[in-house]
Amino acid sequence: MIGRLHRQSSLFYVAFGREASLIKDDLLDPIDALLDDEELVELVCEALGRRRPLSRTRGRLGIAPDRLLRCCVLKHLKGWSFRELEREVRGSLVYRRFTRFDQDPIPNFSNFSRSFAAMGEDMTKQIHARVVDKARADGIARGRKLRTDSTVVESNVHYPTDSTLLADGVRVLTRALHRVSEQCAEGVVKVVDHARSAKHRVLEIRRAAKSFTEASQQQMKDSYAKLVSLARGVFRRAEQVCEQVRHAKLPVVGSVKRVAAQVHKLDHFGPLVKKVIDQTRARVFGGDTHVEGKILSIFEEHTQVIRKGKAHKPTEFGRVVRIDEVERGIVSNYDVKDGNPGDQQEWEPALAQHKNIFGRAPVMATADRGFSSASNEHAARDLGVKQVVLPTRGRRSNKRATIEKQRWFRRALRWRGGIEARIGTLKHRFDMVRARYKGDSGFKRHVGWSVITNNLVCMVRAHAPPKATKDARHARQAA
Repeated sequence: MIGRLHRQSSLFYVAFGREASLIKDDLLDPIDALLDDEELVELVCEALGRRRPLSRTRGRLGIAPDRLLRCCVLKHLKGWSFRELEREVRGSLVYRRFTRFDQDPIPNFSNFSRSFAAMGEDMTKQIHARVVDKARADGIARGRKLRTDSTVVESNVHYPTDSTLLADGVRVLTRALHRVSEQCAEGVVKVVDHARSAKHRVLEIRRAAKSFTEASQQQMKDSYAKLVSLARGVFRRAEQVCEQVRHAKLPVVGSVKRVAAQVHKLDHFGPLVKKVIDQTRARVFGGDTHVEGKILSIFEEHTQVIRKGKAHKPTEFGRVVRIDEVERGIVSNYDVKDGNPGDQQEWEPALAQHKNIFGRAPVMATADRGFSSASNEHAARDLGVKQVVLPTRGRRSNKRATIEKQRWFRRALRWRGGIEARIGTLKHRFDMVRARYKGDSGFKRHVGWSVITNNLVCMVRAHAPPKATKDARHARQAA
């Protein structure tokens, strides 16, 4: 059941809270005022109510929507894990007051994780849209200028090699088989743990890969053959157990639900392990390094290989995210892409989505050279953009060079450079550098909440009074 929005404080905390309220936080207090919005709370309430048919009225009390909303923002504002969120909120009066837990007990980190997951990618998008609407209503984001760029957000995976992927598959399938065996009669489901053997094969492959001699390459192939054989044997055993469970041939003496849950895991990870086996055989023994539909992680199977031409990081494993930014640092839109699309393809969608949000095209739109093309410039002018600032690639004609040397063009290019800093802020301050929520939906939620937190902080800064100038400070000191 959804937690209550209206709560009564204990008699002790009424007196104690009066003293706690004197502890001020220059950033959290204005964010708390922005989050005190009925529409935002109702969106979170709707997300929590969709978990089960009777989630609104049945079951134990969960985390209240207003508390969950503030915990999501606080987590990304500080870059904490769920365990750190639980520990910090429990031990700080400032964070208790901000999240409105006050004297109430703090939920376990696993409760935070499940509640966060209830707000799927679609609800995260709606919350982001509501925050942007508030910025528009307050006159912070007018939508007159637009700058866009794409970046890579890493998935929460280790560096993908065929050997480590096979070892992961052996470990996961063996663990699920052990849990099925625990719920069945003793000795019915015999499981051999090959994790130790798989680890040794991985170490042999790593040692052999350091040398390019013929003997080392043969040793690596032999170790791969043994590792593939182990993984194939565990995969076949998992298939047999799943078939026996489906045909009711296993004497289950424990929990049927637990057996069904583990069989569901075997059905999910089994085909992924089979794909890893196939791609390993194709690469190591067949020499095919471009296997279609290559698996990079059996846990985050949506992960993709991205090559952006970076000298320090030529290959990245994650997803491409397009960021659209307007005035005052407000990110008006974000889009997680499939594959590695070229930037030229993202220019028209960025303008179209900007027009849907603000009801009109921007007066000035700019991006880097990757977005530049004659068709993109024509499309922007057709939508009503007056100043299209896309620096050309390659050699410029005299006419084009004259245009790019004009003052308005050069000023717009200088403003465009700010999106690089905005992406760096999103990644390193608001924890978007690596998406740690699970699955494709979790990846998009992580990106969305990083953007939402950034927008809230930018709105607070826009509302803050301007800092006193040096002359004004000297005048006050003299007085």
